[in-house]
Amino acid sequence: MPEADNSAQLRRLSAVKGMNDIFPPQSALWDWFEEEVRHTMGLFGFGSIRTPILEYTQLFVKGTGETTDIVEKEMYSFEDRLNGEQLTLRPENTPGVVRAAIEHNLTYDGGKRLYYVGPMFRHERPQRGRYRQFYQVGVEALGFAGAEVDAEVIVLAAQLLARLGLPGIRVELNSLGIASERQRHRAALIEYFLRHAELLDSDATRRLQTNPLRILDTKNPALQAMVAQAPHLLDYLGEPSLKHFEMVQRLLTASTVPWSVNPRAVRGLDYYNHTVFEFITDELGAQGTLCGGGRYDGLFEMLGGKPCAAVGWGMGIERVLDLLQVRGRVATPSVCDAYAVVPQESALPAAFQTMNALRNVGVRVQMHAAATAGVASMKSQFKRADASGARFALVFGAEELAAGEVTVKSLRDAAAPQIRRSLGQVSAWAGTLQSHT
Repeated sequence: MPEADNSAQLRRLSAVKGMNDIFPPQSALWDWFEEEVRHTMGLFGFGSIRTPILEYTQLFVKGTGETTDIVEKEMYSFEDRLNGEQLTLRPENTPGVVRAAIEHNLTYDGGKRLYYVGPMFRHERPQRGRYRQFYQVGVEALGFAGAEVDAEVIVLAAQLLARLGLPGIRVELNSLGIASERQRHRAALIEYFLRHAELLDSDATRRLQTNPLRILDTKNPALQAMVAQAPHLLDYLGEPSLKHFEMVQRLLTASTVPWSVNPRAVRGLDYYNHTVFEFITDELGAQGTLCGGGRYDGLFEMLGGKPCAAVGWGMGIERVLDLLQVRGRVATPSVCDAYAVVPQESALPAAFQTMNALRNVGVRVQMHAAATAGVASMKSQFKRADASGARFALVFGAEELAAGEVTVKSLRDAAAPQIRRSLGQVSAWAGTLQSHT
């Protein structure tokens, strides 16, 4: 290709639609979010797990469910050109965590509380709060069968949202019971929907025999009235399932987490049983589900492992950050404590030595760097220092260096006097530069 054409091609390069770049100052909000996640997970005793972004396609076909929208329409799957293996970019992470737990026998010595943060991939129409590459934080509590752990992970999500400045998000609960209860309910659903077959859309008709429970989750406004009158799974639950669900509700009430029962909440995945739940806001339009999950005791066996109880959730990071900004939270760029002003190249070695010594004791220091070779003017450097947000400028002038000193100038208090500090005693004056003091 001719050079001119190649240049034109390069100018047209852009990110894949629905896959977004994140950079300062917006990335500062992401960094803060992840710090709050790590802190909250530590309070509940959850440790991090990192699984591959690529998994064998069959993992999601078996684990997520052949009749789910994810597997039928949304997965990024391809054949490995080297060996012909069918691979998929993970559309969700629960099957990957369970695969890792089975492969490495993680629950051999008891239950595990795990969390992850990372990107997921689904091929769908990009819109606000719904992207082709999106990020989730999720928790998976493996090896715990009691209702108290269902409640624990819901409380964890509620506390995380509260720490982020989003208290009181609506929690909707339902119970899907056990397999035999769902089978009785399934038969009743099919009978009910067949009586109203003329109202079903193409998706509902397709799901009628494969997964009628998913019809309850339809977003088609024309079906809402009919679906609202469909049999409720709660009416088919036996005493043990009801007792489990009632305990979850009691513990959430004791934890002051606001909740309500939504008998139509079924989630979009095939592996759930017993408790399912969603955290929902009305402030983001159609993409109002911030977090969702539930119990999935049968997934280990579905993927070839030994029986193992499990419960977890996934939270959409973009949606949470979007809601924070709707409520007035703005991204704040990371600000250094001090900005080094270096008027001559000969001062650079002393400036580097001092900056490194300051960073070693926890002071955040940024150095001016010219756009072209050479050293920028003092006026230009002080302008950049002021715009950086730093509280102090460190001036490495010839006079200061001759005396083995640096001038510390306040950038936020014009009345504050300039002071000299010894380059040989950095640790003695470093604390005055830190913005948190």
